[in-house]
Amino acid sequence: MFLALAPALAASAGAQTAAQASADSLGGSAGPDADLRGNHGPDRLGVGFQASSLGLGAEVAFQVTRTTNLRGGFSIFSYSRGLDHNGIHYDGDLRWLSGQAHYDWFPFAHFAHAFHLSPGLLVYNDNHVDATATVPGGNNFNLNHVTYESNPADPVSGTGGVSFNKVAPTILMGFGNLVPRHGQHFSVNIEWGIAFQGGPMVALNLTGSACAPQTPYCANVATTPAIQANVQGEQTILRNDLNALRYYPLVSLTLGYRF
Repeated sequence: MFLALAPALAASAGAQTAAQASADSLGGSAGPDADLRGNHGPDRLGVGFQASSLGLGAEVAFQVTRTTNLRGGFSIFSYSRGLDHNGIHYDGDLRWLSGQAHYDWFPFAHFAHAFHLSPGLLVYNDNHVDATATVPGGNNFNLNHVTYESNPADPVSGTGGVSFNKVAPTILMGFGNLVPRHGQHFSVNIEWGIAFQGGPMVALNLTGSACAPQTPYCANVATTPAIQANVQGEQTILRNDLNALRYYPLVSLTLGYRF
């Protein structure tokens, strides 16, 4: 009886082998990463539009492995306003411009909207403030806690600025993936973290003439050593006031599409 069944069993096994070979040749056999990559090809690309504490921008991400991406982007933002500090009026222009690079690690890669950790860099950090400074003639103002009067015949004016390190390490965490692994095309990425951009660099350059209050004694702000020493002291005060920005908070929302 076994001898009678043997030809039929052999024919069945051969048919199964042929069918499997045919499926493999057409790409029908799924590799171990197929369900995680969403499709069978190894290269995946996602793009997104982002609103963040660095401004508005765009990102692009490439899948590196089934649990990691390489991601880069840029952000830009501008804002102008005036403020008064120690009797000096500043008209400031805030200009945020940065380029970013991140390496995304997804420890739970089986989830479509995975939690991730993303060390990275602000590879170009041109976030800065430029300002013009004015003190109307006859008004009092303070430099390093010393009171002066702006000379009505030659009022005090000048420029100021705040800038940071051009390259700054960052660390982010969040939920979402610009390159989803389960076949989705649209994604939402929410992140938060810190940029370590160092202490602010403050510049204050004043010209004009400052007087001792209610006296006729006036001196050139730019060339008088005692007044310049107080200008330097005022820069230190401003730097200390802004020192919290050395740890710049990062919060972002990105809407993405995977190709």
